[in-house]
Amino acid sequence: MNLETKVQLLTGVGPKTVQKLERLGINSVRDLLFNWPRTWQDFSSPRDISSLRINDEAIIKAKIKSVKEIRTRNRWMSIIEANLVDDKNYEIKAIWFNQTFLKSVLRVDDEWLFLGKIGWDFKAKQKTLAVSQMEKEAVILPVYSETPGITSKFLRKLIKPILSEIDAIIDDYLPDEIRGFLLDLRTTLKYIHFPNSNESLAKAKNRLAFDELFLIALRFLTIKKELQQNVAPPMQIDEKVLQNFTKKLPFKLTDAQRKVAWEIIQDLAKNVPMNRLLEGDVGSGKTVVAAMAVLVAAKNNLQTVWLAPTEILANQHYQNIKPLIHLVGVSTGLYTSANKIADTQKDDLIIGTHAVLQKNVSFPNLGLIIIDEQHRFGVKQRAHLRKPILTSTFRQAVSMEKVTIPHLLSMTATPIPRTLALALYGDLDLSIIDQMPAGRQTIITKIINEKNRQKTYDFIRSEIKNGRQAFVICPLIETGEVTTGKLFDTDRKSVMEEYKKLSEQIFPEFKIGFLHGKMKSKEKEAVMNSFHERELSILVSTAVVEVGIDVPNATVMMIESADRFGLAQLHQFRGRVGRGKHQSYCFLLSDLRSEKSAQRLKAMEDCFDGFKLAQIDLELRGSGEVVGLKQSGLDNLKMASLSDTILIGEARAAAQKIVEDGIEKYPLLCAKLKEFEIEKHLE
Repeated sequence: MNLETKVQLLTGVGPKTVQKLERLGINSVRDLLFNWPRTWQDFSSPRDISSLRINDEAIIKAKIKSVKEIRTRNRWMSIIEANLVDDKNYEIKAIWFNQTFLKSVLRVDDEWLFLGKIGWDFKAKQKTLAVSQMEKEAVILPVYSETPGITSKFLRKLIKPILSEIDAIIDDYLPDEIRGFLLDLRTTLKYIHFPNSNESLAKAKNRLAFDELFLIALRFLTIKKELQQNVAPPMQIDEKVLQNFTKKLPFKLTDAQRKVAWEIIQDLAKNVPMNRLLEGDVGSGKTVVAAMAVLVAAKNNLQTVWLAPTEILANQHYQNIKPLIHLVGVSTGLYTSANKIADTQKDDLIIGTHAVLQKNVSFPNLGLIIIDEQHRFGVKQRAHLRKPILTSTFRQAVSMEKVTIPHLLSMTATPIPRTLALALYGDLDLSIIDQMPAGRQTIITKIINEKNRQKTYDFIRSEIKNGRQAFVICPLIETGEVTTGKLFDTDRKSVMEEYKKLSEQIFPEFKIGFLHGKMKSKEKEAVMNSFHERELSILVSTAVVEVGIDVPNATVMMIESADRFGLAQLHQFRGRVGRGKHQSYCFLLSDLRSEKSAQRLKAMEDCFDGFKLAQIDLELRGSGEVVGLKQSGLDNLKMASLSDTILIGEARAAAQKIVEDGIEKYPLLCAKLKEFEIEKHLE
């Protein structure tokens, strides 16, 4: 037997069972061993009968006091009842349906561990236990994902004999110097499937969690090292030009902006390709820092391509950045599928969407690529985006291995805690703007229940009459749109329904527009221009306005079904207002179905720091709402938790050591990394 042994060669697995196992993704011994339990039934920690509540699923330890079979009118049903008593003399009635064989198994005075669901017998005024499983020993049993015909019990029967031969089947891919106090892989596999205590289970989980984070970090750092084998055009830094630029700005740079700008400029001066992530909260001033990098490139006769994920954002950047850098002699063009007002052969800066990546688009002197909202682009795109758009000037090989490629600056307005950012974007160096510009106003944020909806509408009316504008955000485009398939999705507000209601019933006196992702580029652009030019008083939109939309006159952000969004996304929505001189407001419409929802939205009322909100969301909601998970391979972690920053840091440090030593020295680890890339579908 080895890891590649097919399941059909195992005892008790016939052709039909093979097909059923395939539905669970199990084809080989390897698949069985690395198919982790989804939970464990802990018969080693039974509960007292007195502590049980109705509808609990619980394990108790009790003696059988009496047993009887009850005949029902339905011939097809028989019921076995047993009165059980625990060591504290509390009683409960156990019930089994259609298991008459138990009459010969259940003996008075025998002690068992029983698993089942707690109910109540109104006639006898007594707790009941609908037994689903019973054990003699205080074991901890694995529970796996199941499919019709394949139970956890059957999988346990397949896996147990394999584990007895584990020493001959598998070697540990983690080098001894990295593993340290972690369990070895063979012991880990034994304990994850059949732990002999909660302590051994915790140790096995910790080893597997470390492995997941370690392998992802190793992949990122390997990409980073591969990129550093290439060279980039080193740029001369003229400090007087930069000082002249900052003097012409209508505002003063913060210390944080100056710090990260200097980190970026130092990278541009090197012949090693910059691969940096610029992270900053909404309104922290990332754009002007990136503009300084554009200026450095332009003064070195090198072009910059600035990539935005949407046409709306590309158009807005063009409108905002062009006048900023035109003052210092930098020419700017726009290149999207709808607008091609750029000379790609001559312009210093070309702002565009994916349209600039087409084969027929070339840039003769490309030295810098800036990616805005970089979590919209995958690992592979970040690593190789610069290559497809190179032209002959930078295609020349410096040696057999080294090629000159542009510097890369990625940006995100979605704050992520530093340790987590390093895990998500491990191939990038990290710069954080952790300071807001002076005078930035606080946006008044309130949770609004349905009773106060009309008051909110009245407030919006007064703001519009005072010359202001408002956003209304909805989760769906149309009512009945299929999203997650969850039971309560039907109550989510939709753009088209709200647009109709607001236009016809609530605000018939105002001009209202709508915006969503299915509209054509020209339609989106026309709506945004109308809103920007104050032709529209209210814009009803989906999350398409989440990033980068800048309308200084808008003072109200009303978010329908607010509890359906993550805190990071809500914070982004809130950042669309408060951009002018007027006091701004964010209203979170929600009926707060759960305590967690209430906690999360209360955090929005009290906290205005995006980094703190990201940490709160991670703790309350888990990793589901963290941006960039899919592109990083962290979207389907089975054992690791993204809130375990200590383990993330340890895994990254260990991966760094391996890369510095040379991963080629560890053939088992190289093989595991390739297997892991396929398993995780890393780009």
